[in-house]
Order: sequence, then structure tokens, then C-alpha cells
Amino acid sequence: MSSPRSDRLDALRGAAIVWMAGYHFSFDLNHFGWIRQDFYRDPVWTWQRTCIVSLFLFCAGGGQALAMAAGQRPGRFWRRWAQVAGCALLVTAGSWFMFPLSWISFGVLHGIALMLVLLRLGLARLPDALLLALAALAVALPQFAQHPFFDTRWTDWIGLITEKPITEDYVPVLPWLAPMLLGFVVTRRWPGLWQGRAPRPLAVLGRWSLCFYMFHQPMLIGLLMAVQTVR
Repeated sequence: MSSPRSDRLDALRGAAIVWMAGYHFSFDLNHFGWIRQDFYRDPVWTWQRTCIVSLFLFCAGGGQALAMAAGQRPGRFWRRWAQVAGCALLVTAGSWFMFPLSWISFGVLHGIALMLVLLRLGLARLPDALLLALAALAVALPQFAQHPFFDTRWTDWIGLITEKPITEDYVPVLPWLAPMLLGFVVTRRWPGLWQGRAPRPLAVLGRWSLCFYMFHQPMLIGLLMAVQTVR
């Protein structure tokens, strides 16, 4: 069985991680009052978040296409999935401690965990054209099919909300399934895009993306708290 990894895809994920770290560092500076920015409404920040999350989901979809093409066994998939899902629960617990009024019930890791299951257990069997149509539908539905039923923490993970929930991270299935499906289709149709060399530091970082994601914010926050203490 060939390796499902690609240095180029890992490097793209690594670039998203570097971008994310810079975004979160700026967010933390704002949280501690060192800068004044509106991360929830200013397009400078909201569009950055959209691009970062889209890159992560695109890479997750591409990674699944490579893994399935390489014949990845179900056991290996579910072990990795359990790591993602477990980290999602840790994010929920940590966010509740730090942001009790805006804790994360369905953020990027929660979204990735659920969407990977949808992709692996059914969507991956569909033809590319249908997947692209579903991606377009995933983007369109939240614009035209909102209902107050979906405005609770028990149902907002679907994405058909009438009002954005008060939370520090929110990545519902709709519309965010779209970039994952796009990454899957692009990689399945043109796997050669990911063959060849890539910047080694970014590729290595991309291979350890989950670990970096889980540890970078506690480290950044701890560093800023230490600096603030000695100032």
C-alpha cells in the first residue's frame, strides 16, 4: 500500500497553520488589550478567518482523497478520526474555562470530525459532478433556508441559522462542507497536483497540524500572560 501523504498538500496545510498562528496571536493581543480590533465584524479579520478555515477543510478533503486512493484501511482512518474528535472535546472544555459565555460547541475540529465521517461513509462514493453540485448547494442553503429551529447549540451545527451564535469558533456543516468536497474532488481528479517537492519546514508542520493546533494557543496565551505580569 502506497503512502497517502503528499509533501505539497502537507505544505499547503502548513501554510494555513502559519497564517492561523498569526491570526490567533493578533486575536490574543486584542483580548489582552494590547491592540484594538473588531475580530467579529471587521472584514480584514473575518475574511482571513474564512480563508484559513477553507484551506484547512480543503486540505482535509484532499487528504481523504489521497488516503482512499492509497487503500487506507478503516482502522487507520478511525484512529485518526478519534484523535480529531477527542481534540474537539478538549477544545470545548478549554473554551468553556476561558470563555464561559462564548464557549465553542461546534468549531473547526468538530466540523472536520463530522464532515470526514460524511465523506468517508457515503459522499466519497458519488461522482465528481454530483459532489460539486452538493458543494454549491452547501453554500446556497444557508442563504435561503434559515429557520429559528437551528438557532440552538443542539441544532446550529447544521448551519441553517437565522442568527450567528455567540461563540469563539463556529464551523457548521453548511456551508463549510463545500471546501472539503472541493478538496476531495480536485485531488481525486488531479492527484498529480500534489506530486513533487515542497518547502520542507511547511511540509513537516503540516504533518503535525493537529498537535500544533492544540498547543499553540495555550503557549501564546501563556507567553502573553507572562509578559503582562512582568510589565
